[in-house]
Amino acid sequence: MTLKVVVIGGGSSYTPEIIEGMIRRHDSFPVTDIVLVDIEDGKEKLEIIGELAKRMIEKSGKPISLSWTLDRKKALQHADFVSTQIRVGGLKARAIDERIPLSHGFIGQETNGAGGVFKAFRTIPVLMDIAEDIHNICPDAWMINFTNPAGMVTEALLKHSKHKKVIGVCNIPFNMRHSVAEILNVSPDDVQIEFVGMNHFVFGKKVFVKGIDRTEEVLAKLVNDNLDYSPANIVNLGWSRTFIESTSLLPNPYHQYYFQTKDVLEKDLKAYEEHGIRAEVVQKLEESLFEIYKNPELYEKPKELEQRGGAFYSDVACRLMDSIYNNKEDIQTVNTFNNGTISDLPDDSVIEANCVITKDGPKPIAIGSLPYAIKGIVQQMKAFEELVIHAAVTGNYNDAYLAFVMNPLIADEKLSKVVLDELLEAHKEFLPQF
Repeated sequence: MTLKVVVIGGGSSYTPEIIEGMIRRHDSFPVTDIVLVDIEDGKEKLEIIGELAKRMIEKSGKPISLSWTLDRKKALQHADFVSTQIRVGGLKARAIDERIPLSHGFIGQETNGAGGVFKAFRTIPVLMDIAEDIHNICPDAWMINFTNPAGMVTEALLKHSKHKKVIGVCNIPFNMRHSVAEILNVSPDDVQIEFVGMNHFVFGKKVFVKGIDRTEEVLAKLVNDNLDYSPANIVNLGWSRTFIESTSLLPNPYHQYYFQTKDVLEKDLKAYEEHGIRAEVVQKLEESLFEIYKNPELYEKPKELEQRGGAFYSDVACRLMDSIYNNKEDIQTVNTFNNGTISDLPDDSVIEANCVITKDGPKPIAIGSLPYAIKGIVQQMKAFEELVIHAAVTGNYNDAYLAFVMNPLIADEKLSKVVLDELLEAHKEFLPQF
């Protein structure tokens, strides 16, 4: 019996994480075949990653067959799981997403604001094509999407593609659990957070350690101890006592963009002037990572990868595949259809929620109404996401403009058009629908 996993975007610097995750779980998730897939522009990186992954598997002694290819359709034959981790336009496109908004005084970030909108515009049509291939070639395969903006991409696929076995994953909820574990000096395995919201806009409603509610203690420590509560790719600015006490919710690191916009913008502009935008920093980091990956004596994921901001990816994606395969019915936080989980959002909205993971996919755990403190902003953000998805699918200019002007990080009737037009021109190679 075979168990085949296809990784689309196999030349990504994150791939050693997922290879490590599958090696570590091989006893319960006995994958027999891994195929790494990329495009012509990513061929060199794919070969470097492929050779490293091969060495990792050989050292592990696990009976896993590894190959890599540029032929996606061939790779998908007989696949059981397909993981997608692509970046349309590469880091060059990310740099444009950051630089152009910053030049007009807006947040320049890869998954939030104008940059996040354009990443969605570029990405959704490509992943729709991939989903079409999966539906035609391996219709029983689960598509595990890690590509950002993960929530919007997952919703677009579930609503507009024929393939419905799609689950979105993100390392932020996992990162939050680990951060809470550090704050309380407990094992992450003992921490359970009741999440409410959507991808990159999810809040922790309650924090439990071994079933005991320790929410107030975590929130107090978050304010009093000035703790660093962010992954490697987001600089922590801390939270005010008033904000934490008023919301009584655990924020995630991305909330800084929305509730500390002025401070984040000042920080980003200063960083831009001193050492460039984040995309340029990541570019240098990736160059050094791939030099490390080339070392023929390297047989494991290097520690330097954690600086990339993708820590815990293997734990999120591989744990999910393991649970589906084994029908574990454990609780994980994923992106899936709301279906009444949050009563204040449409059923066909994709939310990030705690779900029971079964062989038939995720079953969200009922939440009820949104906490009143965040009800308005979550509904606004979901409505904005729906505008982005609609524009990405239709290629309609007015839809794209609406997505811009209704985004809290842009929300400027005249400058929305200016930034939109500049980004459309800069990215036209990757936006055929427009």
